[in-house]
Amino acid sequence: MSRAYSLPLVFLLAFAILLAIHLPYLRLPYFWDELGLFVPAALDLYRDGSWVSHTVSPGVHPPGVIALVASVWHTFGYSIVAARLTMLAVASLGVVFSFLLTRRLARGTSGVSPIVAVLFLIAAPIFNTQSMLVVLDLAAMTFTVLALLLFLDERYAWSALVCIILVMTRETAIATPAVFAAWLWFRERRRAPALYFISPAVALGVWLLILHRATGHWLGSDYFASYNITNTLDPVHIALMVVERARFLLWSDGHILGTIALVFGWRLLRGRAWAVTGLVAVMQVIIFTVVGGPLPRYLLSVLPILYAAVATAASVYTATWRWATHCAILALMIGGWFWNPPYPFAYENNLAMVDFIRLQQDAARYLEANAFGKRIATAWPLTAAITYPDLGYVVHPLQVVDAGGLRLSDLVALNRQSFDLLVVYKRIWPAEGTILDVSPLRDVLQHYYEYHPQATAAEIRAQMGFVPMIGWERGGQWLEIYGPATR
Repeated sequence: MSRAYSLPLVFLLAFAILLAIHLPYLRLPYFWDELGLFVPAALDLYRDGSWVSHTVSPGVHPPGVIALVASVWHTFGYSIVAARLTMLAVASLGVVFSFLLTRRLARGTSGVSPIVAVLFLIAAPIFNTQSMLVVLDLAAMTFTVLALLLFLDERYAWSALVCIILVMTRETAIATPAVFAAWLWFRERRRAPALYFISPAVALGVWLLILHRATGHWLGSDYFASYNITNTLDPVHIALMVVERARFLLWSDGHILGTIALVFGWRLLRGRAWAVTGLVAVMQVIIFTVVGGPLPRYLLSVLPILYAAVATAASVYTATWRWATHCAILALMIGGWFWNPPYPFAYENNLAMVDFIRLQQDAARYLEANAFGKRIATAWPLTAAITYPDLGYVVHPLQVVDAGGLRLSDLVALNRQSFDLLVVYKRIWPAEGTILDVSPLRDVLQHYYEYHPQATAAEIRAQMGFVPMIGWERGGQWLEIYGPATR
């Protein structure tokens, strides 16, 4: 079978596998950043043709992903399933390109199976969840790998074109064409093709001009700039991010076994292809160590490179030990889909995200059926979920009072006469009772991660006179609806 015919079949196989894994989740309502930014922005483009969102506060993110999703809605009509399938198709392309990248990097090294690296990617908990979400990082991963493949094959014009698409997907991906340009200009003294990679910067500059004209801000809003850049340049924050990035890449979800393989087999990662690829990965890690928050999904573009390196380095093992290691990594990764760590983590890192969504669904259905017309106090993202029917939680909008948060200070600050019911849920995985629940670490969590304990049922009753009416639990998470205590 020729390569021209085999690649579409590889894509269809990858899509079939990802579809089978995610079939139970295709109709799930939107989650967190989806409903907070990207889906409303896509709906603005779909309905109004607005490239800069006006229903939510815009950030600096270019419109590549929202344009893709909006175009699918224009073709097939608006639906959550269409959005999920679109992102699964992008993920499937990422799997195909990751297969090709591993094959390209491992050329001349015996005992390396590109399928192993692809299985690592599919099994990675963060890839498993992100591959169906309407967010930027998965698409950035897919186009990063494609641009890298084209660059390694010296198809520089095509690589630069893909880099334009890449930076229109995620602005921080400008580091990738910068690496390509610097390599050609300084390392290989090939000035003409190096200039091709100025075009992504020009495209990004045009987007920033459009954004500034629409909002008056180069990064979309003061809040976005403060949260993602100004507040992250603190030296202590950067040091914490170094630890966090190292933990995610070198330790978590079976990565420790991959790190051991890299220690033993690093000598196999030599040559031009590995050097360029390594620089692309390092630049992504550096950028998301200095700017942005601690979310592991920001490093999705690094994972195909990491897994290609692990699969290649592990070829120094005997065949038996190599496959035992591969199977152990895969088992730990799949276990990570369901295992929640004993410290605060982002629910989107594994299938805890599904439990979170379904709890919010349970509450939304109950409130719509039993409390329609009542004023409901709660915190985001449930506030958005029960206000906007397009997000998949309610058929009709409910009356919402935004508490701002679920700390006791947030709740007692509410005007008691402004709401009838209170909804409290496990908005963050708690640190209380864990290894982080000691004074120095607790202070770090509060100052650098904005972690604050939520109000307890006893505190809500004592301070507000509200008691639990009904509640639900899933996977260690909970949600409770409170009403006034009767005398």
